[in-house]
Amino acid sequence: MIFVQPIAEITVGTSVLAQPFFSFLNHPLLATANETGAEQSSLILAGVLVSLVVIYIASKVGGELCARINLPPVLGELVGGAVVGVSALHLLIFPESGSQAADSLIVKFLETTAGLTPESAASVFSAQSETISLLAELGVIILLFEIGLESDLKELIRVGPQAAVVAVVGVVAPFAAGTAGLIYLFNISAVPAIFAGAALTATSIGITAKVLAEIGRLSSTEGQIIIGAAVLDDVLGIIVLAVVASLAKTGEIEITNIIYLIISAAVFLVGAILIGRFLSPYFVGLVNEMKTRGQLLLTALIFAFILSYIASAIHLEAILGAFAAGLVLAETDKSRELEEQILPVADIFVPIFFVCVGAKTDLSVLNPAVPSNREGLIIAAFLIVTAIVGKVITGFTLWQPGINKLAVGVGMIPRGEVGLVFAGVGSASGALSESTEAAIIMMVISTTFIAPPLLRLVFKDKPDSADEIQLDSATSQDSSSN
Repeated sequence: MIFVQPIAEITVGTSVLAQPFFSFLNHPLLATANETGAEQSSLILAGVLVSLVVIYIASKVGGELCARINLPPVLGELVGGAVVGVSALHLLIFPESGSQAADSLIVKFLETTAGLTPESAASVFSAQSETISLLAELGVIILLFEIGLESDLKELIRVGPQAAVVAVVGVVAPFAAGTAGLIYLFNISAVPAIFAGAALTATSIGITAKVLAEIGRLSSTEGQIIIGAAVLDDVLGIIVLAVVASLAKTGEIEITNIIYLIISAAVFLVGAILIGRFLSPYFVGLVNEMKTRGQLLLTALIFAFILSYIASAIHLEAILGAFAAGLVLAETDKSRELEEQILPVADIFVPIFFVCVGAKTDLSVLNPAVPSNREGLIIAAFLIVTAIVGKVITGFTLWQPGINKLAVGVGMIPRGEVGLVFAGVGSASGALSESTEAAIIMMVISTTFIAPPLLRLVFKDKPDSADEIQLDSATSQDSSSN
């Protein structure tokens, strides 16, 4: 026993410290435990640092390559994650994918350079992976806060009935077709089918806006309908995501539960916006009175994290609270300054989320040479067709003559960063199988790649007064996809 050893035998340098309390602290067994704990913490930190180096390199290399061929950088982050993840290099892997510490090249690197022992490898690998996953979750919260900041609540309220019809049909049609098809054609259970169907609903504002500006159609009637509907699509898509993510957590699908979740999501979003608009003058006044560094950014993040916590506490997704906080603060006279200040924070955390989504996606399940993978390929093909057709038909719901209805539908096709958010949340919740998650990723990639050339093709006629359109408006909206 530790306490029966004579105090005289446990001195620490001098007899002055030979007291029972200090003697206990200096016991060899406890000292060894403390040294082991400190050493393990140091190794965990080292693993996290190396993981972040890998993530940022993958993010920038992939993003730069995509930017140079006029594709969204977020796709490069996704592909970069797939390269360094379980699909290829095994640099960034996670236990939930079935990987072990011995499979991680980062763990092997720590064993070679930092003295990590095989006995400690498993615990260090688990802690390092959990830390990166938490940083990725923080990244998606900041991403949705940024998207909310870049949205215009007044424009959302003023969106015309045509854009509203396109948005609603663009959410309902692919969601219903995708969910029903996965359940009845592929015998996929209800929760993952609903999650995959929900991933078909959103539209990437940034990608579509940039293409419309480049071809001189951003200010056209079709362009305004597309952008308005895409903004509404994001709002509806986030509500749908909050509902299906909550369903994935409970594992139960009950009509009363769905109705409760929809109502609670809508009430929370509307209530947060109304209360936030009431409190926003006090927010501005508080920021103006503060004299310390970072007063605007930190106060805004406190507000966003509070709403995110409330959303989580009532069994909704934290990202819904972050989005609501962004919408509220976008209405203040500090919005432009806050947008500039949040960009560096987003540049640090958001790539972690997208690279982790790619890293966790095992693309080997789509290898047609393996017979068991062919179902995943068929599911991916089904989702791609449903994603395209489900959005193209939205243009033909418009009643106003003289509108290029096909162009409106095609403009709604790209899923971009919003679709990746669905895939990432679905993966984190455990609702998606490897083949279904990979199929969703393939759908996001395919729709995002195919939409820009198709949009240019359907706008064959000469643009009207397009030369005066500034690319800045599209670029500012596109920053939400980075």
